[in-house]
Order: sequence, then structure tokens, then C-alpha cells
Amino acid sequence: MSGIVQFRRPKIFYGWYIVFATGFVMTIATVPLFHAMTLWAVALENHFGWPRGQLSLALTLTRIEGGLMGPVEGYLTDKLGGRRMVLIGFLILGLGFLIFWQIDAAFWPVAPLYMFYAAYMVMALGQGMGSWVPMMTTINNWFSRRMASAMGWANFMSRGGALLIIPLIDLGINGSVGVPFTDITLGINHVVGWEGVAFILAVVIFAVALPLSFIIRNRPEDIGLRPDGENVPATRAGRRAAAAQAQGLTAQQAVRTPAFWLIAVGHGMTSMIILAIFTHLGLLLKDAGFEQYAGTVVILYTLVSMFSQPLGGYVGDRFPKRIGLFVFTSIQASAVVLLTFSTELWMFYTFAVIFGIGFGGRNPLTTSIRGEYFGRGNFGKILGISTIPMNGLLLISSPFAGYMYDWQNSYTIAFLVLAAFNYAGGVCFLFAKRPRIPNTPEATPSVPASAAAPATGDDS
Repeated sequence: MSGIVQFRRPKIFYGWYIVFATGFVMTIATVPLFHAMTLWAVALENHFGWPRGQLSLALTLTRIEGGLMGPVEGYLTDKLGGRRMVLIGFLILGLGFLIFWQIDAAFWPVAPLYMFYAAYMVMALGQGMGSWVPMMTTINNWFSRRMASAMGWANFMSRGGALLIIPLIDLGINGSVGVPFTDITLGINHVVGWEGVAFILAVVIFAVALPLSFIIRNRPEDIGLRPDGENVPATRAGRRAAAAQAQGLTAQQAVRTPAFWLIAVGHGMTSMIILAIFTHLGLLLKDAGFEQYAGTVVILYTLVSMFSQPLGGYVGDRFPKRIGLFVFTSIQASAVVLLTFSTELWMFYTFAVIFGIGFGGRNPLTTSIRGEYFGRGNFGKILGISTIPMNGLLLISSPFAGYMYDWQNSYTIAFLVLAAFNYAGGVCFLFAKRPRIPNTPEATPSVPASAAAPATGDDS
């Protein structure tokens, strides 16, 4: 019919739905376990009176487990896809929170401290299998040119979720939460306690596991798309060339490059202080007389890091990622030095702002640099293998801070040492030059036309 103009609704590239799903997955899986650890630590110390070195050991055990399971998680992600891995991981994570809910129950054959360790290991297993490795691999499959930005926005959404979850956990455990840069606290009359919060989290995790698995698609080719939403090459030769270009290095080739080890060690060194802060920040604030503001400081650095995530992604898509990593990790280390000597509440808030900038900006770059350097064909395996040296460093950070405190009644030396490791990790990133991807059959295997063409999906 002439004279009638028809408008088609613009299609949103499905990869952005994957980004949204990743943000949600990371929020549910990592925030209660790691970001809120400082709130759990204060509650458990008050309830059981455990020494801080023993409290810190829980995160150490998760890093030992992570180092052992990382390659397995990477292999399973490449084999099963992120879709199935999220479902499996969330079911295990929910079970872990159920155990945490009942760690002091009389029916356990061991003391509550050991059940706390067991619960955290089960939760860490579920978190590892169902969040970072599978979802970062999935985003790496869906994006190429805009990979850093996609990871930045996923982390932005994760931090946005943390802004909701952390104060809710704080309210549930303590009944109050402070307002940043003021002496005002908001409270509620009914407190469910740390046990009740753990049970609620278990229920939520079980409830969202299956719906999330329906949203996630492992690769754009599964639904007839290409990374970044680009057009599918019209010819068979074009499809073969595109598939070969995306394949990148094998895991065996990647581990033989200096870049692999510099990135893995740099990532581990710059994450050591983060793990220590997750555990000890609330305890440090308690010692300074600001225990009621622990959740507020966590919320503040989470808020700042939320907006720093897309900034890091923007930088990574336009400038060398290794330089961006050096800058952001140096900012993060400088914040820790400030934290070490903080005595007033405004100093802790200033730390939170600076730390949020560095911590948030580095996050999308630590993963996207691997995709840029090593390709998407074996990304899950490469990412999983890299967790071995990373977790080898992470497992000592939190207990080191805890035992140094138990020995000296101060975090000063521990945090300064970890800040020095942080600076050294930034230098590792700076020297991580992009490896040359050889044009060999091993690196770019012959891909059948059916593999390069749109697939029907292998786990729908």
C-alpha cells in the first residue's frame, strides 16, 4: 500500500542480553560470598569468638580449591558451555549456603569452625563452576571488537546488584546500615541474623538457577549470529577464514608464551589485597571504632567501582590493555596505602573512592586482555589454567593479614606488603606484550563449513 510507511523495531544484539545475564550471575554468585565476607567475618567473630587467622583460612581454602578446580572448570566450560555450567554451579552454590545456615547445628560430627570451612568450600565450588570462568568465556564468544566494553558493562551491572545486596545483607545481619559521609545510620526492627540471611540466599539462588540457564546462549553461531552482531560471511571461504581467525592459540601454545604467565601472575598479585580487604576491612573498621560503617564503606567502593567498570572497558577498547591495567592497579595499590594509615571515618571513605576507581577499572581488562591475546577457540581452558598461579598467590593473602594481626595487633605491615605486591603485579601487566598467533594448523585448525555456519545449538 503506497503512502504507508512501515517501521521495523530495531533489533538488540543478543550479546547484550548475555551481558545482562552475566551481570546478574556475577551478582548472585560472587557478592554474598566474597564482597560480603567482611560482614560475615564480623558477625562470626562476635558470635563464635574465632581468631581472625582462623576466619581468614576460609578464603584460603577456597583459593586452594580454585587452583585445583580452575583447569577443570575451563575444560568443562569449553565442553559443556556456559549455559549448563551456570545451572550446575548455582545448584552447588545454593547447597553451600544451606550448609552455612546450619554450621552450628548439633547434628554435625565436627565443630562449627570446620563446618564453616566446609560450607565456604562448597559455595566456592559452585561459584567457580557457575560464574566467572563460564560467563567470561561466554562473553568472549559473543564479542570481539567490543569485548572489554561488554565485560565492563557486565561488571557494572554486577556492582549495581551489589549496591542492593550488600546493604540488605548488612541490614539482615546487624539491623542497621550507615549513610556515607554522615553519622546517620538506618535501622530495622527485625533482624534475621547471619543464619537467616544465609538461608534466604540459598532460596534465591535455587529459584533463579533454571531461568538463568534458559537465557544464556553459549555462542552467537548457535542462533545464527556472529560476534559483535556482524554479518555472517556470504561465502564458505569467508566463513572458514572468520572461524580460523577467531580460533587463536591452543592452551598448550598459550602457556608457552611469556604473556600468559605475566598476566596470570599480575592478576594474582593485584588480587591478593582485594581478597584480604574482603575479609579484614570490616574488622579494621571495628578496631578503629567504626564497626557500624563497615557495610557503608563496602557500598561506597562498590558504587564507585560500578561506574569505573565501563570506564575500564572504554579504555581497553581504545588503548593498549596492558597500559590501562598498569594505571588502574597502581591506583588500587595507592588506595591500600591510604587505608593502612586511616584513623578517621572520612579517610576510610576516601580510601573507598580511590580503591573503587582502581578496582573497578582493572576488572574488565584482566579478562578481556586474555581474549585479545589468545583468541576465543580455547578461552575457557586458558582462563582455567591461569587460575593455578593466580590462586597460588591468593591463598596466602587473607591468612597472612589475619596472622600478622594476631601477632602484632595491627594490619600495618600486612597491608603495606600486599600493596607492594599489588604494584609489582601492575608492572607484570605492563610488560605483557601480545604474542604472535602463528598461522599454523595447530593454531588455526581447518574448520568445517558446518562449524562456521549457524548452528542449531547443542544444549537447548
